[in-house]
Amino acid sequence: MPAFGIALFAAIGTFLFGFDTGIATTTIAHQSWITYMDKPSKALTGAVVAVYIAGEAGGALTQTVLGDKLGRIRFMQMMCIIVTIGTTVQTAAINMNMFLAGRVLAGFAVGGLVGTVPIYLSEISAPHQRGLIGGISGCGISFGTMVSNWVGMACGYASYGAVQWRLPLAIQIPWGIILFIGLSTFMPDSPRQLIRKGHVGRARVEFIKIRRDLHSTEAQEEFALMHAQIEYEMEREIKSYKDIFRLFRRRAMVSIAVQTMTSLTGVNVIQYYQTILYKSLGISSEMILVLAGIYGTFAFLSNALTTRFLTDQWGRRKMILTGLSGIVLIEIYAAVMQLKFQNSDNKVGKGFAVLGIYLFVITYYGMLNSTTWLYGAEVLPIALRSKVMGLAAASHFIVNVGITEAGPSAFATIKQNYYYVFVGCTFFFLVIAWFYFPETRHKSLEEIAAAFGDKVVTLTEIEIAQEQMVFEEEAAMGHVEDRRTEAHHQV
Repeated sequence: MPAFGIALFAAIGTFLFGFDTGIATTTIAHQSWITYMDKPSKALTGAVVAVYIAGEAGGALTQTVLGDKLGRIRFMQMMCIIVTIGTTVQTAAINMNMFLAGRVLAGFAVGGLVGTVPIYLSEISAPHQRGLIGGISGCGISFGTMVSNWVGMACGYASYGAVQWRLPLAIQIPWGIILFIGLSTFMPDSPRQLIRKGHVGRARVEFIKIRRDLHSTEAQEEFALMHAQIEYEMEREIKSYKDIFRLFRRRAMVSIAVQTMTSLTGVNVIQYYQTILYKSLGISSEMILVLAGIYGTFAFLSNALTTRFLTDQWGRRKMILTGLSGIVLIEIYAAVMQLKFQNSDNKVGKGFAVLGIYLFVITYYGMLNSTTWLYGAEVLPIALRSKVMGLAAASHFIVNVGITEAGPSAFATIKQNYYYVFVGCTFFFLVIAWFYFPETRHKSLEEIAAAFGDKVVTLTEIEIAQEQMVFEEEAAMGHVEDRRTEAHHQV
């Protein structure tokens, strides 16, 4: 299967992240859920979001420990099993404790998936289309958000009862199973991960399968460079997090910063509490659900279009700088519009206030959503990808807990001025990105090292010729195997 098809299938993992995150908003709003759960307190209702994000952080941190040991495929398979259990428990919940247990399990699984999918896709994609292939993981998040908004609204029109909230939750159950089957059958393993584990022959097979766009000589040279760079990095093997920040400080900090900054743009606060913002403008309940659906649709469409036409063509750095600059201006605009019109009867003015929210979602999802998940993975050497991406994703989720939990009280007390907190944070990261985020467009994952001042291995003609001989021998055999490695592992 071409890399594009593999990416679409892998994005099921990030779709689950977007859908399960979004569906909670409408689930806990249904009076049928509130009644069935015996009218939970505000603290318990808030726990539906809090324990889910805590689970996400746990899953991301588990990635740092098990992501490399299990490999990309097996780690994602494990998360597929857990997410299927978690979504089933939520759907079948007969009390609040059971529902919260399902939320924790589902959050744990998608927390691991959302950090691993972009790593996996960045490692199987060609340099000239890594923005598209890797960016599809972010599109999965926005697609899940969009679908959850419309499904939640549609089920609001169902007959009063448990179907209103059980059906949207049940829609998630099959997708973990489907992704597990794909991972077990046709989805290739990461050639880079296989080289790191010593399975060079298998890595060569997978590389040839996924890089059919290359001529024979180009494939030999690219594989030889990949092999040599990974072996060089393995000589400097990381033993601890102290070593990570001693040897690869800038690359690790960029990966963590790019995930932390997305939370501090306020995207989750605006997404979770847009209904409060609409309500403050005097918009009816029915129209609020429609506006939330439109919000999700704009998120996905802007995300998909820029992933297809900008990420590889324009570059990651320009998209990040443009996105952060736009968000600073838009959030100032949104704060001013809500201050001026939230207590007025001016319908046109209220329309301009809603426009601020839509301009935000188009800018964030169009410029930052896919770009930041991809960029955070591709700037790291292979030895650090799971470890640091897990930390980066965990920082994203932990910061989200703080600013999201503060959302209702912040909007109640300082109202639209809460936007200025995000304006300040976004401007800070804009400065950081300007000085410290290099361009990665059209570079192989190994060549990106040079952008951070790290050594990139150069190949001699003899090494290229040796790789060519191996390719030719294995092509003649019709299959690839690494007998020495297999014998070593058997011993």
